[in-house]
Amino acid sequence: MSLPPPVVAVVGATAAGKSGLSLDLAETLGGEVVNTDAMQLYRGMDIGTAKLPVAERRGIPHHLLDVLEVTEPASVAEFQGQAREVIAEVRGRGRTPVLVGGSALYTRAVLDEFAFPGTDPEVRARLEAELADVGSAVLHRRLAEVDPEAAANILVENGRRVVRALEVVEITGRPFSATLPTLTYADPRTVQVGVDIDRPTLDLRIEQRVAEMFAAGLVAEVEALLERGLAEGRTASRAIGYPEVVAHLAGELSLDEARERTVVATRRFARRQDAWFRKDPRITWVRFDDPDRLARSLSAVAAVMDA
Repeated sequence: MSLPPPVVAVVGATAAGKSGLSLDLAETLGGEVVNTDAMQLYRGMDIGTAKLPVAERRGIPHHLLDVLEVTEPASVAEFQGQAREVIAEVRGRGRTPVLVGGSALYTRAVLDEFAFPGTDPEVRARLEAELADVGSAVLHRRLAEVDPEAAANILVENGRRVVRALEVVEITGRPFSATLPTLTYADPRTVQVGVDIDRPTLDLRIEQRVAEMFAAGLVAEVEALLERGLAEGRTASRAIGYPEVVAHLAGELSLDEARERTVVATRRFARRQDAWFRKDPRITWVRFDDPDRLARSLSAVAAVMDA
């Protein structure tokens, strides 16, 4: 009985060049792309999430894009199940799933052995009420006291994840960080390829990308999404660039200020992405500008297939 195709994941910081490499791999391996970017799950969030236009997908099928409305919350646990179903279906047809996205936890939840701890509606409701009352910074300080490792890996402004971490600590009596994925693949026929890029070059690329987003109509995109309920969306409303544009539309920031804050926030996020992925020794890193990066990536895939 022949073995199924491998599971390939392209990881790394935003604007490093993951999309191009994922297309090259999918094209060469006879594969299909599976999105693992939490914000690209949303319909209408195209410009600000750098979602690859259909015309630039080289005719390669893409999965798990545009599956949520901006008013719906994104759940790592639900995504894990959906992504694994898609991967199984793609492999069942003899095709290679090529995962790509910058949401590190979403990627790890799909690739690694990871069972999500339960939830308690009463505890969750109480913490969410506190979040609305005192803000995420106060709850983040509380998390830092009970689980410093989790606090260090969760942005202060990410109130939803702070609440989830505190909920897990309360209902399990264990640190939230202890419930994160282990470095054990759910399927041993898995390979991760990381796109390596130096920080000065990445900073310039991020600045250029943000400028292109604003020039391409990000403000108009946000205006349209606000009419569809973006402000009420617990997950979508936090996507980098969108709160900044909302503040601009409210008269709180000039357009230049909104653009600069988006650049700063994206650079900060990219550093956190890189720090997360660098902790994973299983990743094969290839330089973003290496002319042999596809060949090196394919060698990593071949090693897994031959093992």
